[in-house]
Amino acid sequence: MQHTFSSSPAGAARGGRRFVVVLVVLVLGLLIWYFFGGSGGRKPMPAPTVPVRVAAVRQQSMPHFLNGLGTATPSADVLVTSRVDGQLMRLHFREGQRVVAGDLLAEIDPRPFEASLAEARGTLAKDKAQLVNARRDLERYSRLAAGDFIARQQYETQRATVRQYEGQVEADEAAVASAALQLEYSRIVAPVSGRLGLRNVDEGNMIKASDTDGLVRITEVSPCYVVFTLPESRVPLAARALRQAEEGGSRPLVQAWDREQKTLLAFGELLSMDNRIDAATGTVRLKAQFANENGALYPNQFVNARVLVDELPDALTVPSAAVQLGARGAYVYVVDEENIARLRDIVPGIATNELTVVGGVRAGERVVVDGLDRLRDGLRVKIAATMETPPAEEARPEASQGGKN
Repeated sequence: MQHTFSSSPAGAARGGRRFVVVLVVLVLGLLIWYFFGGSGGRKPMPAPTVPVRVAAVRQQSMPHFLNGLGTATPSADVLVTSRVDGQLMRLHFREGQRVVAGDLLAEIDPRPFEASLAEARGTLAKDKAQLVNARRDLERYSRLAAGDFIARQQYETQRATVRQYEGQVEADEAAVASAALQLEYSRIVAPVSGRLGLRNVDEGNMIKASDTDGLVRITEVSPCYVVFTLPESRVPLAARALRQAEEGGSRPLVQAWDREQKTLLAFGELLSMDNRIDAATGTVRLKAQFANENGALYPNQFVNARVLVDELPDALTVPSAAVQLGARGAYVYVVDEENIARLRDIVPGIATNELTVVGGVRAGERVVVDGLDRLRDGLRVKIAATMETPPAEEARPEASQGGKN
């Protein structure tokens, strides 16, 4: 007998379902085998090991700086202008040259002023001669009036004439002094010492006393000042440091850093603090003086000013990267002897870009500074590297030759 096999769609569907059931059973069997051991209990998952970098808590003296934004200003800033009108004959300086107060800078054509001076002197000589003649007449009138040879009124008139000529001579002497002063002003000298900028005029130009551009600007940058601001919450600390200086202590040290706070430009000292807080910004202005002998500070240069108001001895410091902020406050991860990371609540103190003073740790303990994103309390860690906690910044000028004035 010959058999025929049917390949109908219903038979194919039943075969597909059987295949799916077998596959599900196999998968379940693999999962049971993976998660359950021979004893019927689940195998514990091994705890992950997180690679981290650590640094030791360091005990050291920590300077307390207040940071402010400031601008370098010259100790003298003078626009040299002419005090008389005339033609500029000669310039006696080079742009960028350093000058001393009294140095000749320029000359204006002196001939008109010399002529005016000569005229004033001539008028003075004429009026002096008239005064001498009037005084002689007064002496004669005095003798004649004593003998009743002339009327008393004629004598009084001559006395008034003498006084008139005396006043005229005084006016002439003032005119001579004024003309001499105008002639002196034709020679323009440096009013202060400093460095010259770019000149605004050339020889041969007609200049006037009313010109607002002037001839050239002189700025003195050695010494120079830095005017910076601090928030009003820092005013008591700065005021206390200044008060200690007034009572005989040293003036608070000030550091000037560049815009990126990577290069220490100069050391100076705090001079004074403004007598009011700016209500619009909530800040107070302070002024520091810098010797600036190497010219590291330039007028109108933006600087980050850091004023030293205190120094904490034997402070416990950690790298600032180790300090984290959470819902319950600041904390660090401390790695114990078994390389288990333990979350530790701390009390942070003063901080810099690199260091933070903390309470709640012990000197020598290891704190995590890198790899914090995957770290949890109680996890085992793998020490990938041990970093050295940097020393506190040296505050004194002798500590940094590069920043020395």
